Amino acid sequence: MNFTIAAMKEDDWPAILEIYRQGIATGNATFETELPSWPKWDAGHLCHCRIVARDGPAVLGWAALSPVSARRVYEGVMEVSIYIAEGARRRGIGQALLQELIQQSEASGIWTLQAGIFPENVASIELHKSCGFREVGRRERIGKMSNRWRDTVQLERRSKRVGTT
Repeated sequence: MNFTIAAMKEDDWPAILEIYRQGIATGNATFETELPSWPKWDAGHLCHCRIVARDGPAVLGWAALSPVSARRVYEGVMEVSIYIAEGARRRGIGQALLQELIQQSEASGIWTLQAGIFPENVASIELHKSCGFREVGRRERIGKMSNRWRDTVQLERRSKRVGTT
């Protein structure tokens, strides 16, 4: 499969929303159960470090960063969101998106990327580890979903270039 990585545009929102809907439907991608509006999603993510994978005009996946805190001491710590369309999984798109997101984050002065992933989402855990993330813990029974307590595996990637001094 041929694809390119490009900056996300607001016009990509319908495709991004559909890919997000597919992730929600798995029950193992997010605690979210409803799709956000564009203003809500836009307000919760950085204006930069938003990327998509494309095959021509079709969006195959997307990745973006969210601040973990509004406190200044955490201005270089971001949470990763990455979603791949059902028909495009296991083709290297996630790895290409995450590697580009890492490069863009470091160019933006971000020193730590983190992810909280359901332990059942083995593919996502493996993807993050393949891109230099390490497991730093597990949050047990951190959230209740469909009347069932869920754990998350906590992963982080510290930049070797940013925030080292």
